[in-house]
Amino acid sequence: MSRTVDVTTAALAIVWIAALHAGSGGPFGGPDPACVAPFRLADTGLYVAGRPGAIDPKNRPFSPQYPLWSDGAAKARWVFLPEGATIDTTDPGDWQVPVGTRFWKEFTFNGRKVETRFLWRASADRWVFATYVWNKEGTDAVLAPDGGVRDAAELAPGKQHDIPGIADCRACHGDKRPGPLGFNALQLSTDRDPNAIHGEPLAPHMTTIATLAREGRFSPARPELVATPPRIRTSDPQTRAVLGYFAGNCGGCHNRSGEIAYDGPSLKHSDILDGDAIAAALLAKATAWQVPGQPEGASHMLCRERPEASAMLYRMKSRRPSSQMPPLGTVLRDEEAVAAVERWIAARR
Repeated sequence: MSRTVDVTTAALAIVWIAALHAGSGGPFGGPDPACVAPFRLADTGLYVAGRPGAIDPKNRPFSPQYPLWSDGAAKARWVFLPEGATIDTTDPGDWQVPVGTRFWKEFTFNGRKVETRFLWRASADRWVFATYVWNKEGTDAVLAPDGGVRDAAELAPGKQHDIPGIADCRACHGDKRPGPLGFNALQLSTDRDPNAIHGEPLAPHMTTIATLAREGRFSPARPELVATPPRIRTSDPQTRAVLGYFAGNCGGCHNRSGEIAYDGPSLKHSDILDGDAIAAALLAKATAWQVPGQPEGASHMLCRERPEASAMLYRMKSRRPSSQMPPLGTVLRDEEAVAAVERWIAARR
């Protein structure tokens, strides 16, 4: 039986009210009361008023073709775009969603809803991050404390899922130009990768670049995204799937505009499209990160001659806080992805 922690509504309300009185505007808010995440998920606009659990039809479901690994969680995602507003696609690789846009991502572990994350562009220069904790019955979700909730659900013996706090949200989404990580041209492409690792089915009613273009949601218009949907350019299905996984799981930080020092090939969704060139660069790139057990200076990002000297593969396998990648949001190794990368490296020897 899964071990869970029941965070009571009353306890979370005390934390939230205390933060308001302290002048912070709530754990995930700010000095402007208009930019405060509501205490209940039901008040964020996700559901039809008065009908808990019924998704408001204004909120559009979507599914990125290269999902982020989150310890095997089943996820559901929705986006709300204000009526008549458009996505700024001046830079096709860096969409800017309009003020008022809201995102939700629901996490289910072992058949039980555990948390729903909320991302809201409340003003031109302010994003609101919040996480909502579901009760055991799955009937109500309330705002998590500022530091998150530890041991919210058991994933495996001795392995617990922690619900993130505001600092964790910002660590992944960034402070320079925060925003969604899985809502972009490659992730919403209609040219879906049938071999995507952990790929999810694209239901007919889901939002894609085609539906957004058809509704005139791009400014400037991007007819090329419909005529030639983005895909990772390679003739090898293995390469396409592995690079797609890297884009979805690594590209948010490991890119030229990220907030960390990184000098390897950019894994950002818009840069990884040149698939064969990126694959060759990854296989040729030495790294200063020393793989344990390897001779000094012998580590590469991915090493075809000695896969054990591949820093990326080693860090994918690790779940030690000092070495694991991604560094947050996962306590279980992604065995399917590790096996796929190992097969891909073996095929390059």
